Amino acid sequence: MSDVRDALAAATRRLGERADAELLLLHVLHKPRSWLFTHADDTLDVDAESAYDALLDRREAGEPVAYITGRRGFWTLELEVTPATLIPRPETELLVELVLQRLPPDFSGRVADLGTGSGAIALAIARERPRAQVVATDASIAALEVAKRNAQRHAIGNVDFVHGDWLLPLAGKRFELIASNPPYIEAADPHLARGDLRFEPASALASGSDGLDDIRRIVDGARRHLDPSGWLLLEHGWNQGAAVRALLLHAGYMQIFTVQDIERRDRVSGGRVAG
Repeated sequence: MSDVRDALAAATRRLGERADAELLLLHVLHKPRSWLFTHADDTLDVDAESAYDALLDRREAGEPVAYITGRRGFWTLELEVTPATLIPRPETELLVELVLQRLPPDFSGRVADLGTGSGAIALAIARERPRAQVVATDASIAALEVAKRNAQRHAIGNVDFVHGDWLLPLAGKRFELIASNPPYIEAADPHLARGDLRFEPASALASGSDGLDDIRRIVDGARRHLDPSGWLLLEHGWNQGAAVRALLLHAGYMQIFTVQDIERRDRVSGGRVAG
């Protein structure tokens, strides 16, 4: 049997990354990260070692840590994730920040999140704007079930989850803001066959030959569902800012912008319909 320190060192050598080794060990032990600082000399029992080794095998095979543990932190929430959902990423928090900048703290209007997946964006907005009425759509029933469980787990009751492709479930409804993190990777991008992306749902990642097919649909259709002066905000790839701004301009949006992420890459673009 190994102690915690030695088990982590061996796992780090296997994975080449300590962060993943820690997350998997803490998952096996059902402990918070702070536990490691005072229990490095504790001995792992045989069952824990065996379970840890099995998870390390899965990670070595490329399976994302979030799918192994079934959890991923986003904004202030810990969310359930499954292979039916895209894994929430830190850069998507920029989209949430930009949405919240456009919604005052007492906002009580309607917001839509298209392609909600695990519910990350919709739930973060709903948590920060508890008087808002948030509608979250997704074409995957399995993903919506995950999102609903996340809402229940965090007791967030101001989100309505509806099944359907992008804007189709919003027929006859209008919103003061629509946000989305749609698929934006080119279908032939070799990265889709590498690393964690191999395990995530392809429909949530790739979108046509230039990666913009779904963004085009959203830009073209969102105007019919936005109130006067309503906003549309979209996450996109690092090299798509100019293309998305052009799509917004062609569709008649105003106050068009692009904001870069912490790596100074174009990440979120948006625009506003005429008031």
